[in-house]
Amino acid sequence: MFEFSFNGYMQWAYPYDELRPISCSGKDLFGQGGYKLTLIDALDTLAIMGNLSAFDAAVRKVMAEVSFDVDINVSVFETNIRALGGLLSAHFLALRFLSWYDNELLLLAVDLADRLMPAFNTKTGIPYGTVNLRRGVPPGETVITSAAGGGTNLLEFVMLSRLTLDPKYELAARRATAGLWSRRSRLGLVGNHINIDSGVWTHLDSGLGTNIDSLYEYLVKAHFLFGDGDSLHMFSECYAGIMKFLRKGAWYLDVNMQSGTVSWMVYSSLASFWPGLQVLFGDIDAAVESQYAIHSLWRRFGGIPEAFNLEAGKLHTGAEGYPLRPETVESIYYLYQQATHDPVWLSMGLDILVSLKSLMKTRCGYAAMVRLEDRMDSYFLAETLKYLFLLFDRDHWLNREVSTPPPLAPLSPPLTALRVQH
Repeated sequence: MFEFSFNGYMQWAYPYDELRPISCSGKDLFGQGGYKLTLIDALDTLAIMGNLSAFDAAVRKVMAEVSFDVDINVSVFETNIRALGGLLSAHFLALRFLSWYDNELLLLAVDLADRLMPAFNTKTGIPYGTVNLRRGVPPGETVITSAAGGGTNLLEFVMLSRLTLDPKYELAARRATAGLWSRRSRLGLVGNHINIDSGVWTHLDSGLGTNIDSLYEYLVKAHFLFGDGDSLHMFSECYAGIMKFLRKGAWYLDVNMQSGTVSWMVYSSLASFWPGLQVLFGDIDAAVESQYAIHSLWRRFGGIPEAFNLEAGKLHTGAEGYPLRPETVESIYYLYQQATHDPVWLSMGLDILVSLKSLMKTRCGYAAMVRLEDRMDSYFLAETLKYLFLLFDRDHWLNREVSTPPPLAPLSPPLTALRVQH
C-alpha cells in the first residue's frame, strides 16, 4: 500500500506537496507554491519499511531539489510537524543506513527552523500561526492562535538544539509551551484559542480534539525523548483535570476550562490519539476502555468520522468524512506493541487495513472519504501506513530497540515559566 501510494505521488503529483488520488494530479498544501512536502514527510517510512535503495534515492532527491527559500505563507504548526519533523527523522535514519551521508538533511532542517523562528517573537512567546518562509510574519497576521498551534514545537525544536548545540530553538519552544501552561485554569485545563499578545484565552472550550490535541502529545513524548521532567509535570497537572472534568465514561467531551461544565457533545477524530498517549503515561485500563469506544465508530462507518455527535448518536453535519488520519492507528500500535500484545489490537488493525483497501483505494493512491475526496494528505504515508506496518511486525528492529519507558518517579520541582524563558 505504501509503495503504491508513494509511487503514485512521485508519478502523478511531484513536485507538488500532495497527491490528488482521484484526478491523478498534484496540489500544494498552502495553495501558492510548496516544497515537495510528501517526499519529505515519507522519507523515514521508506527506511523503516526496509526499502533502502528508494530511501537512498529519495534523500538524494531532497538534497538536490528541495529549497525553503520560497515566498509562501505556511502554517508554522504543519510545517514543523511534517517538514521539520520529517527531515530530523530521516536524518537519524540516514546516519544509520547511508554510508555516504554527511548531515545534509540536518542542514536543511536548520534552514527551515530559522525561517520559522520569527513566528516566536511575541510578547508571550506563543508563536504566530503563519509565517512567510522568506519574509517572516506576514503583515496583519492574526494574534489569535490555537493551543495546539502554539504548543506543538518541543520535539523538533529541542532535538534541533541538541543536534546543533544552539539553544535558541529549545528556548523558543519551551517559552511557548510554558506560555500556554502557565495560563491554564484553576481546574488545570487549557483553552482552545489564545491571544498571543495579551495572553487572554479567546475560546474557553477545553478538549482533546481539534486545536488542543498535540499540545498534550508533545508534553508526554518530550519526557520520553529527552527525559524531560518539566514536561511530564505539566502533563500530569493537565491530566488530573482532564480525567476529572472531561471524562464521561469511555468518551472525553469538551468543557468550559473555567467551570468544567460540558460545552460540546461532539467527538473529534483528532482525539483518537488519546488512548496511545495514556499508554505512554501508564494508564492502560483507561486507554483500553477509550480505544474500544473509538473503534466502534470505525466498525460502524469504515473510518473515524471527523466529528460524531454523541448526544444525537449520529454524524456531525459537515464533518462526516475520514481523511486517512493516523491517530487511531497510533493508539492501537501502542496498545499492542508497547502495552499488552493482546491480539484484539491486531484485529482492530485488520479492520483498518481492510477498510483502506476496499473503500479508499483509487487508480493513483488512497483517497479520503465519505464519498471519496480527491486528497491524500502526506501524513497517510508518514504516519497511518507506518503505524500499521509496525503494528503487524512485532520483530521489526524499531520495535525491538524501543527502550523501556522511564519510571514515573517523584518529580523535582518544575521550572517556572520565568526560568524557562531564560
